[in-house]
Amino acid sequence: MPRALLLLYGFVVLEALGVPLPAAPALMAAGAASASGRMDLLITWPTALAALLTGDLILFYLGRKTGWWLLGLLCRLSANPESCIYTNAERFQRHGRKALLFAKFFPGVNTLPAPLAGSMNMSFREFITFDILGAALYASFYISLGYAFSPIIERVIMHYENAGRLLAWVLLAVVLAYAAIRLYLNRRAQAMGVPLASPRELASRMALGEDVIIADVRSHGYYDTNAQRITGSIRVEPNLLPSTLPNLPKDRDIYLYCTCHADATSRRVGRLLEKEGFKVKVLAGGLTAWKRDGHPLEPVPPEDIIELPKFKG
Repeated sequence: MPRALLLLYGFVVLEALGVPLPAAPALMAAGAASASGRMDLLITWPTALAALLTGDLILFYLGRKTGWWLLGLLCRLSANPESCIYTNAERFQRHGRKALLFAKFFPGVNTLPAPLAGSMNMSFREFITFDILGAALYASFYISLGYAFSPIIERVIMHYENAGRLLAWVLLAVVLAYAAIRLYLNRRAQAMGVPLASPRELASRMALGEDVIIADVRSHGYYDTNAQRITGSIRVEPNLLPSTLPNLPKDRDIYLYCTCHADATSRRVGRLLEKEGFKVKVLAGGLTAWKRDGHPLEPVPPEDIIELPKFKG
């Protein structure tokens, strides 16, 4: 039993920290084991609760210390991670208490409320109160579900080897399908027409003094007091693009860069600008590639720094 509790604790902690391991089946299995007497419900439930709170407290304090950085890391699977950060921050400011109560039931956003609470200066007392309630609700629901349907779950466990093989093939198929879809979407995005430019090409044009526009289209996120950008960049907020268009000339090449996977934000903004008649290129690899090649950077001006919304008090 101690080993089973340790496995349950470790599995749930990892899921709470953002590792893609669904904790719900583990909690249901623990509930079924409690129904059959192989685990003690009076120990299993507090163990699950402690695991959820451990992960949330770690993320809360990391969020308090790192702000944008941790949120960007947790949003890394989003097609537009920068927008993911600020959008969720704004929603959390409006519905923070409800998010702490119910977000654990929604994969993909279940890890965000705790670091958002830390980053946005929610008081520890308010955070821990609602997080305990949310964790208790989540653990109770799935452990109770496992307890109620223990005969079915026990039969599945009895045939674990066959089920395990089937699950392995299903997971493999899901992974391959996901990889194929991402590859298709990336190639489709590349085929939709926005030309790519290498960091070397842009650096050469800058060195020759050519009159080009370099547009930083990162959306809100990744900005802090130490943030950097490509030297000579201008700020183009993709979520406010219509109000920006009158300020952009159509007789000069515009180089767009961001920090998201497959240059998703740059491509999206580039397609919109092309439709309006602008001459656009996307910097391949974005700011990451530019830094890696050692090209010049400058601090982001204070007026362009975007801070996370904050809870008062």
